[in-house]
Amino acid sequence: MTKLIYITRRIPISGLKILEENNVVYDMGTNSLPPTKKELIKQLKKKPYDGIISFLTDEIDSEIFDACPSIKVVANFSVGYNNINLEEAKKRNIGVSNTPGTSAIAVAEHTVALMMALTTRLVEGDRFVRNGKFKGWDPELLVGTDLRGKTIGLIGSGEIGTKVTEMLHNGFGISILYFDPITNENLEKNFGAIKKETNEILREADIISLHVPLLPSTKHLINKEALSMMKKTSFLINTSRGPVVDENALVEALKGGTIKGAGLDVFEFEPKLAKGLGKLDNVILTPHIASSRSICRDMMSEAVAKNIVAVFSNGSVINNVIK
Repeated sequence: MTKLIYITRRIPISGLKILEENNVVYDMGTNSLPPTKKELIKQLKKKPYDGIISFLTDEIDSEIFDACPSIKVVANFSVGYNNINLEEAKKRNIGVSNTPGTSAIAVAEHTVALMMALTTRLVEGDRFVRNGKFKGWDPELLVGTDLRGKTIGLIGSGEIGTKVTEMLHNGFGISILYFDPITNENLEKNFGAIKKETNEILREADIISLHVPLLPSTKHLINKEALSMMKKTSFLINTSRGPVVDENALVEALKGGTIKGAGLDVFEFEPKLAKGLGKLDNVILTPHIASSRSICRDMMSEAVAKNIVAVFSNGSVINNVIK
C-alpha cells in the first residue's frame, strides 16, 4: 500500500530514491528557508500524510500533530531532536527518529578548524589583508599561539568529542580533559584522557569544546559564572547547540577579556546574533555549517528515508529517540 509523507525542505536525491523504491510518495517544500509554523500547519491540513521528514528548524509539537492526526512517524534530518516534543509524540504513538553516525567526522573537522583558526588568528589576518592594512612583514603583527601542547577540555565525549581527540592527539601533542556522565574508556585508554568535573575543566583547559545535546540541564551550561572560571588565555568552541552558551554573557566576556576568544557555528537566537557579537574581532562565526558536507548530507538523507520505510514495513523506526 502506498504511503504519503511530507518533507519540509529539499533533501538529497539519495534518500528520495529509497522512498520511491519502497512505494512512499512524498510532497516536498522547495523554499531554502524553513517554513513558518503557520505555513507548515496549513500544508499538513491539505492531505492525510502518514509521516514527516523534518529539520531542526521545524517545531514539531501538539499543534502540528493536531493539524495532521494521521501522522505515524517524524524522521528528523539531524542528529539532534530538541525541536520535537517527544512526550507528545509518545502519547500519540508516533515514532521519532534522528540520524546518528552521519555527521561526527564533519563536525569534528569543523571543530578542529575553528581551534586552528583561533590560535593562528587566521580570520583576523584575512580581514587585515582585505581591508588594505597589510604594509609589510612585521614580527609583532597578529601574534598567535600554538595549538600544539595545549590542554583541550571536552564537555561531552560522545562520537564527535572522540573524533576531535583522534584528530588532535597525534598531530598536536594535546592533553585531553573531559566530562561526560558516561566514562569514555576509549579516550582514557588510547589517548590518556582524564575525566574531571566540568568546573575543573573550565579552570584548567586552554580550549573548551562543547559536544552536548540541548537539554534543560545543558541550556546556558556556559554562563557568566562558567566563563569567569576559564583562563584569560583560553578559547571556547561551540559546534553543539546555540543555547548551551549564554550568548549575551559570552559577548561581555569577549569584550572584557575574561577569555581570549571563541569559535561558534551555532547561536542561541539563531539565525540572529546576540547584540555586539558580530562586531568582535576575537570571535569566529560560521553559519551552522559544521555538518555541511555532501557525503554527510547524503547519509542523513538516506537515514531519514530508511527510518520512514521501517515504520511502514516493520512498525518502528530504526533510530528511535523516544525512551
